[in-house]
Amino acid sequence: MRDSDLTGNHSSYYQNNYTKAENQRFTEQFGALTNEFKLQMLAGSEPSDPDVQQLVAQHYEFCLQFWKPNRETYISLATSYLLPSPYRDSYESVASGLAKFHYDAIVHWANHNL
Repeated sequence: MRDSDLTGNHSSYYQNNYTKAENQRFTEQFGALTNEFKLQMLAGSEPSDPDVQQLVAQHYEFCLQFWKPNRETYISLATSYLLPSPYRDSYESVASGLAKFHYDAIVHWANHNL
């Protein structure tokens, strides 16, 4: 794994040859998925809960549209949710604690599925 992976710089993996309309659709899909994570967290679900883990599987499938993370790089992406980064800021603007919740859910899923 490259050092930049550890600091949350995943831009070298990102492939975007999509139209403006496709990117808008991705933004909407990602927003809906993030909202589902928020609802699970607010309902008191654990990150390892099967419904939450299904959301992580959907998140991973979403990521596959742009890059193919392995276990280490997917966990590294999740780590960027905890570090000062636009990722963390984005999740925390949706709900306080969502970045950590999403991180924990991804780590659990990655360790069991990748």
